[in-house]
Amino acid sequence: MRALSFEQPAPDTSATRVVEVEVPGPGPGEVTIDVQAAGINFIDVMARRGDPAYASGWPFVPGLEAAGTVRELGAGVVGPPVGTPVAAFTRSGGLAEVVRVRAELVVPIPDGVSFEQAAVAPGTFTTAALLVQQSGRLRAGETLLMQSAAGGVGQAVAAWARRGGAKTLVGVVGSPARVAAAEKSGYDVVLTRGADLTDRVREVTGGRGVDVILDSQGTEQVDADLDMLAAGGRVVLFGNAGGAPIDALPQPGRLFAGNASIGGFSMSAMSVNAPELIGAALSEVLELVAGGQLTLDFTTIDGLASAADAQQALAEGRGAGKYVVRL
Repeated sequence: MRALSFEQPAPDTSATRVVEVEVPGPGPGEVTIDVQAAGINFIDVMARRGDPAYASGWPFVPGLEAAGTVRELGAGVVGPPVGTPVAAFTRSGGLAEVVRVRAELVVPIPDGVSFEQAAVAPGTFTTAALLVQQSGRLRAGETLLMQSAAGGVGQAVAAWARRGGAKTLVGVVGSPARVAAAEKSGYDVVLTRGADLTDRVREVTGGRGVDVILDSQGTEQVDADLDMLAAGGRVVLFGNAGGAPIDALPQPGRLFAGNASIGGFSMSAMSVNAPELIGAALSEVLELVAGGQLTLDFTTIDGLASAADAQQALAEGRGAGKYVVRL
């Protein structure tokens, strides 16, 4: 079968190839899927450049979300039946013609939802749902700030937080060129990251600060995040898009003073330790899409070879939101 492969760590597409690899078979508790569409995510870029813990070895097949039909069931798996259209959070390997995945992470696709739509849901929108609902514990009437608001997860967070009753959505982006994309996805205010960010957020919120901050920048922005929090606010760290070393967190005294909390979130870790939570959230996302209550915005590109250019666009900060590869 064909798969997209990172042959070795690289800052660009120079080591990315479409290669022939062995078709995987399912182990106990696993399912294999004939992939029809697969999502592209910034985590692909992090794996490609060799960030710690993102690639399990070299060569490496990326892809953490896929949609297609059930090919084969492993021992102990009772369904979905072979041939069923499904979506899955794959952790890796999704950018291939066949992917093997833990059964709890596989969800049937409701009628009326395309493979391309379903391929957006497992990583991007399910991540957004879990960030907002479980880790951020957003309540109706609260204010949410999203670092990297113009990316795929950032745009999904805007939709999900609005469903959760957020009063004000503040998006933060890395450059003025990214402002329009974040505004289009639903943020009330979009600010460019800079030295005066805290002052501008305080101004937007009438001096109060924000209740929930979702931050994909590792620990680079943690001090600024705490400066922007309202009393009792929550910071959720997920991922490390900048690739900088992870620093120690602020001293507990600072958290006590602001009645603040800092938490962490990892879909990959959850897929190992609590896969049922991902399966339930993915099922909810797909049902909302099927019912017309949630719209998934994305750009479809054809063929595995086209994935490399889309990944590079994300790496350079010029990506147009979410990309889906149609196989």
